Formats: sequence, structure tokens, C-alpha cells
Amino acid sequence: MDTHVGSVDGPSPAAVNGAVGCPASAPGCPIMSSHPVVSAGEASLGRHLARRLVQVGVSDVFAVPGDFNLTLLDHLVDEPGLRLIGCCNELNAGYAADGYARARGVGACAVTFTVGGLSVLNAIAGAYSENLPVICIAGGPNSNDYGTNRILHHTIGIPDFSQELRCFQTVTCHQAVVTNLDDAHEQIDTAIATALRESKPVYLSISCNLPGLPHPTFTRDPVPFFLAPRMSNKMGLEAAVEATVEFLNKAVKPVLVAGPKLRVAKAGKAFVDLVDASGYAYAIMPSAKGFVPETHPQRTRPSSCSLSVSSSGTARHSAAS
Repeated sequence: MDTHVGSVDGPSPAAVNGAVGCPASAPGCPIMSSHPVVSAGEASLGRHLARRLVQVGVSDVFAVPGDFNLTLLDHLVDEPGLRLIGCCNELNAGYAADGYARARGVGACAVTFTVGGLSVLNAIAGAYSENLPVICIAGGPNSNDYGTNRILHHTIGIPDFSQELRCFQTVTCHQAVVTNLDDAHEQIDTAIATALRESKPVYLSISCNLPGLPHPTFTRDPVPFFLAPRMSNKMGLEAAVEATVEFLNKAVKPVLVAGPKLRVAKAGKAFVDLVDASGYAYAIMPSAKGFVPETHPQRTRPSSCSLSVSSSGTARHSAAS
């Protein structure tokens, strides 16, 4: 298995109009591939996952090899358009995927069972708090080991393989444990779609003996990857706009505040349009730096404060805009 460190070059071609893998104007989002239908010999679980990652705009997977994910990583490497970026440790891989998701709309990392999963956990928790769609792929135990009461390495010494899953349940919006081929296609697609729809990380565990196995559902057709469109309640939206306008019209000196949710809503341009149309001043939270221009004439400037102490010991505070 060859791994290399490469640069993350430019925006993904699958990210169009701010939407991952789907033009914003499309009523639905069937993510089709430019590749022909794969042959039965190539229709393996590992290649299916690799193709799905490419289809949604992931071209780099940040990984730390381990004996539970080696076969899966081989299949990721074999996919054209997908690069495997080797990392020093799982936490680095997780934070690299975090940054990749900020820049490209969605990121992915691959780790091994338990020791890798628990190590990457802090980065995934950070991605959850920042509303970043990161697909965390973990190599899992052999599907034949479930229910055997065996104690495996990479565990805490008990025949319970669910410790890693339980840890991820609190910091991901969806968890999938793939232990058989019959529903693997559905589980993989559901996990990826949920990450994109909720803009949150997901956990995807794949048994180490499955990536190289073929299954009819892993061919491109007849099941294209599909993202359901976001639906808007027209009446609710109109009521919200009316209430907002009424609230702002009563304000004496209204100030708009740009926050981190602008990235999730892909609303940076809409925010600037609102500033221009309303003439309101605006401020930017530290967690939203870079989402909207800081050179706009209506942006408020942070105050510079000074503190002096008089001879009597009284503190005097002065501020200048």
C-alpha cells in the first residue's frame, strides 16, 4: 500500500454553487459518476466506498494504517481520483479531515479499530461542534468474530466490540457498523448522505474481512447515490421574515452579527447582500472570521482599550473605536 503526502489543491469539482456534489438549483441531487458501470470483479465493498467518496467531492482521505483497515486502505488507493494521505497519528488525521471539510465542504479520515478510533475521537468531537461533515471510517473486527466471546487485540480486554461505537454516539450524527454485505450499500450511502445533510461528522465501521468481497449492489447502476433536497416551509419562512422585519424596524441602531452558522447555511454572500440592502453596520464573531469580508465599509471596528492607574490608585479605563 502506497501512501504519500500531497497538497490539497483547489476546490473540488463536485462542489458547485456552494453545495457538495449538487448544484444548488437542482430540485434533487442524484450524484452520478462519469465512470462506466463497474464489472462484477470490481464491485467490492472497498471500491464502492471509494467511489462514493469521490462522487461527493472527497479526493483525499487522511489515514493511519492498522491491521483492521489495511485491506480497506488498499481499495481506497486503487480508486482513480482518490489519494491516501498518510498521517503520523489519528488525531492529526482527524484534524486534517476537519480542515479539509472547512475548505472543500466534506472530509474523510480512516483509522483502525478502537486504538485508532479512540485516538481520533477528540478531532471528531471538534468537527461536531463546528458543524463539519467529516466521514470517520474505522476498520472493524472480522464479522465472524462477533458473538464468539473472543478477546481481540486493540480492545480493552473484554469480548465487547461496541466500546468504540458507544464513544462515537455522542459526537457524531449517525453511526453505521457494517458486518455483512447485504445491507452494506445502504448503510454506507445513508452515512454519507446524513453527514452532508446534517453538516455533522458520521462514524462508519467496516469489518476487516469485507472490503475485498463483491456484491451485486456495489455496481454503479441501478442505485445512484441520491441526496434528498432540503424542503422549505413557505408559510413559515414568510412569517419569520415578517417578524424579523418588524423587529429590525423598531431598532434604534441595529447591528448585524456574522456567526459560525453562516458556513453551514452557505449564507456568506446572502449576509453581505443583506448588509448592502439594509445599510446596517455589522460585526464578525471570531469563529466566523473569513466567512464575510472584513474590509466592507459597514463593518464595525473592534475597540482598542487602555487601562491607566492614577497616583491615588484609581483605575481609569478609556476606549477608542
